[in-house]
Parts: sequence; C-alpha cells; structure tokens
Amino acid sequence: MSEVLSMALPFFGLIGLGVAAAKIWKIDAGGLAWMNIFIIYIALPALFFNLLSQTAVEELTNWGFIFGATLATYITFSLCFCVGVFGSKGDIPESTIQGLAGAYGNIGYMGPGIAIAAFGEPSIVPVALIFCFDNTLHFVMAPLLMALSGGDGKEKAWKVTWQVFMRIFTHPFILATIVGVGAAVLEWQPPQAVGRMLTYLQGAAAPCALFAMGVTVALADRGRIPKVVGFLVPAKLLIHPVIVYVILSWIGDFEPVWVYTAVLLAALPTATNVFVIAQQYGVWVARASSMVIATTVISIFTVTGLLYAITSGVLPPDLFPS
Repeated sequence: MSEVLSMALPFFGLIGLGVAAAKIWKIDAGGLAWMNIFIIYIALPALFFNLLSQTAVEELTNWGFIFGATLATYITFSLCFCVGVFGSKGDIPESTIQGLAGAYGNIGYMGPGIAIAAFGEPSIVPVALIFCFDNTLHFVMAPLLMALSGGDGKEKAWKVTWQVFMRIFTHPFILATIVGVGAAVLEWQPPQAVGRMLTYLQGAAAPCALFAMGVTVALADRGRIPKVVGFLVPAKLLIHPVIVYVILSWIGDFEPVWVYTAVLLAALPTATNVFVIAQQYGVWVARASSMVIATTVISIFTVTGLLYAITSGVLPPDLFPS
C-alpha cells in the first residue's frame, strides 16, 4: 500500500497545490492562459513526440487494442447518453453533454503523468493511441449529435464535417502523435540540441498539467448538482474502466502494461473539455462544471484503489486467460 501511496499522493498532491494556489492568490481564470498554451501546445506534444519517435512501429499499429479501447468508450458514452435522453425526456443536446461527462476522461492533462508514474515510459504508447482515438470519437459525436438536434440541412452538414476535421487534425496532441509515429517509421531522431530541449519539455509536461488542472478545478463554477450526476460519477469512475477491462480481456493477448494503462485512463475523472464543449453550445454548463469537480475529488480514492488492485495482483491483466 505504501508503494501505491508513493505513486498516487505526489500525483494528486500537484493537483492539490494548484487548488491551494488558486485559493491563496485568487487570480482569475485568465491567469492560466499562458500556462495552458505551454502545456497544450509545447510541453505535452514534446512528451508525445519524444517517446513515440523511439517506439517500435509494430506497437503503434495495434488495431485490436485501438478497437477495444475505443469501443469501450463508445459503449460508455452511449449508455450515459441514453440515460440522459430518458431523464431529460428527449433533450438531445443535454444528453450529449451527459454522454461526454460519463465517457470523456481527463486523458490529456492527467493521463501521461499518472500512467508514466504508475507503469513507466512503456505506457506512453497506449496513452497516445487512446488519446487520439478517444478524442476523435468525442470530436465526431458532439458536433454530429448537436447538428442532428438542430436539423439545419445540407449546409450544416458540411459545416459540421469541416469542424470535426479541423478539431481532429489541428489538435496539438494528435499532430505530435502523427509526427512522432512518422519519425519512428523513418527512424529519424532530431539533432542533439533539439532532442535535449524536448527532454526538458517532457519533464515539465506532467507537473505543469496537473498543477493547472488543480487551478482549473478550484476556479470552476459550482452549479446545482442534478440527480443524474449520481449515475454519471460512477459511470465515469467505475463503469467505464470495467467495460474497458472486460472488452480488452475478451479480445485478449495484450501486454499487461497496455491493459492496465487503458483501465487507468478510463478511470480518470471527467475532462475539463466537457465543460468547454458545454459552454460552446450553451447546454448543461454549470452541471458539467460540477461533474468535473465531483469526479476529480472522488477519483483521489477510486484511482488510488485501482492502483492498489493492480500493484497487489488483485486485478489480473487478463480476465479470461487462455
């Protein structure tokens, strides 16, 4: 247990420092702008590129793993979406945000840091694959369902298609992944000076991202917590990782670190991007913020418990060993 705490406490401690800093200095959310630019456009892309460019190409095309992890996220999204449709009496926009709240984990800010802390650098390949394909799924589902609920016709369809394309292929993490995979295929490494700078940025990525996550949580709006959150919180923190674990075990024959990384990422709290998307469409905004806060706080206990189950051998890497 002490080993688990030594992994989890520094990780959540950085988030806690962000919360404390926001409470002490009381700077508004605009103060995060440059740090977010550094994290999203520089440090985390450097981390993805640096590690992926040194990875064997066959590891980057594990389609069974990609299919299983993405299918699990889609199932979780669909489940939460259907619960939202039932609870809201057919409100598609609101149900879409609820689906995202239950399936869209904070795999960008929190994923690389906690996965590397728990499983080392081999975990970055499954992290990058899950990030790319999960985000592609969410970037497609959100505007598609919002457009369908509006029914604006052919012009709207073209607009949605272009919006989805741009969100996928201009995202800095996805671009860094594509470039890193290309470097791995070509067996190209950057010049020594550039490589050293990328290593510095790689080291800064996780601590800065976690600190910024804490500040974001502290500054978020605390809206009225609706009843459906009582389902969405366990859906995100418990049901999603269980579905990932069962599907990957059913498909089978993956390295333990890949399975454990996928389950860990599925157990992460709701991404702050859900709040951003809610703001973009003006739907379920305060409640989306409440979901981010609630899942982040509760994940301190659920993620720590999951890490204990993994490190103690309680959770085997394959539920259906051959």
